[in-house]
Amino acid sequence: MYRIDDETCIIFTADFFTPIVDDPYEFGAIAAANAMSDVYATGGEPILALNLAAFPPDLPASAIAEIIRGGAETASRAGCAVAGGHTIMDPEPKYGMAVVGIARPDRVTLKSGARVGDAIVLTKALGTGAITTAAKEGACPAEALAGAVASMSRLNRDAMRVVAAHRVRACTDVTGFSLAGHALELADKGGVGLRLYARELRYLDGAAGLAAAGFLPGGAFRNRSFYGPSVSFDSGLDEAFRGLFFVPETSGGLLAAVPSEEADACLAELIAAGHAAAIVGVVTERGQGPAMAVVDANKDGG
Repeated sequence: MYRIDDETCIIFTADFFTPIVDDPYEFGAIAAANAMSDVYATGGEPILALNLAAFPPDLPASAIAEIIRGGAETASRAGCAVAGGHTIMDPEPKYGMAVVGIARPDRVTLKSGARVGDAIVLTKALGTGAITTAAKEGACPAEALAGAVASMSRLNRDAMRVVAAHRVRACTDVTGFSLAGHALELADKGGVGLRLYARELRYLDGAAGLAAAGFLPGGAFRNRSFYGPSVSFDSGLDEAFRGLFFVPETSGGLLAAVPSEEADACLAELIAAGHAAAIVGVVTERGQGPAMAVVDANKDGG
């Protein structure tokens, strides 16, 4: 993020990855939405993107065209121009974007502003990592995969506009480091603790069952190894839940800290706009133990 003057700062980000779905168009659309998500998470609007691509020399031109079309049409929905890019040959396909966004300096949302008592709002359901892992093994029901693709392809633009209207104090998007890792970013950068409500977390249809059946990507185990010591779980939360808690997400939702008095109105507006949103926790004082506690309760303590 670079401040140009009192009116404008630019946000520059890049993201690309290997295919997580078989359909080329859907892969391109998801990769583009994911690449633009960091701009939205900081309160900006993407304006310009470059394609970043690596394709095998024997990949059909029609498949390449569909990947690029998926990215271009998603960027167009965001009002973001795609001005070319760079492609290399690679045995494994890869696609994403480098994205430039703009924002007003006084409206930039960082990860460091959460205050004790703030509500934690999550704007998308979780579980894309388990679903796409199962899909790679040919074990994912078609309707579960379709739900995940729809979620991953959805821009975080409208969700950011809602949380911004409700005085968001800190925000990040939930991607490869899982809900656990990205929530801990808010805690660490804000010098606070977090209490998350297990029963308020929303999961995509099929995700929990697939995770319980063992469809966990390698990143889930790396995330758990790294972030696990900073998380405490109520004893009633079983191993299946704990495993899913560390699953990487692709093009996940926004995780935002909003003032408690704004939380219910913010959630109502998100749900009315079709977001699978929930109030999933509260910001607490930072103690001596793990920075985040996951409790087997809803937000009212029941």
